[in-house]
Amino acid sequence: MTVWRDDLGSAVELAAPAGRVVSLVPSLIEAVARSAPGLLVGATDWCTHPAGLVVTRVRGTKNPERAAIIALAPDLVIANREENRKLDVVRLRDAGLAVWVTVIESVPEALASLRRLLTGPLGLGAPGWLAAAEQAWAEPPPRSSRRVAVPIWRDPWMVVGARTFTGDVLARLGLDNVFGAGPGRYPHVAAGQIRAAAPDLVLLPDEPYRFTPDDGPEEFPGHRVVLVSGRLLTWYGPTLATARADLLSLTR
Repeated sequence: MTVWRDDLGSAVELAAPAGRVVSLVPSLIEAVARSAPGLLVGATDWCTHPAGLVVTRVRGTKNPERAAIIALAPDLVIANREENRKLDVVRLRDAGLAVWVTVIESVPEALASLRRLLTGPLGLGAPGWLAAAEQAWAEPPPRSSRRVAVPIWRDPWMVVGARTFTGDVLARLGLDNVFGAGPGRYPHVAAGQIRAAAPDLVLLPDEPYRFTPDDGPEEFPGHRVVLVSGRLLTWYGPTLATARADLLSLTR
């Protein structure tokens, strides 16, 4: 029996590298699928990448169908402190399942967490996309004084705030998050407050709220608005290998 430690320091005991995996985190299922697709047996309904993945669906990240997960008899369930509820982690562990919880609030944390998961309990070698991501994000941030706001929801409006993975991505692109100094991680604000903060750039992602050319930009007349794939800002799997270059191209 090998005892591994997840990102929270919790003990995760495995008799051998996990051969059956359920992921409750969309970006992490992509990481496993790109590295060893044969390991995956279950995923949430929100796990949309890679396309065409055929596994048992176990509902959402906040309301997983625990009975279905248990029935799959996975060697390991992958969760995330922000994405998933502590209650579900506890109940799955009480059912005898090994659960690996990740904690990711910055790009360095993401890269270290991915390497620890893949080369530890999954028993894999470090994939090429991870090495490419580590190299890409080792570059220093460009010099910039541009201020940015990133709404992630409307009605009510919410924005990216402090101590978030997306906020760290913005900083590493040389962008100053106008809501990055407050106490909230995803504060509720009015659209007028976003305009009043006078960002040079408003990034509107397509997830979790799906902003479109006809839904969102009209609230920010006189501001530069860029529609962007939410995966570039929030997913910390293989997307990290190209996200920096893609985002720099979109925001320059």
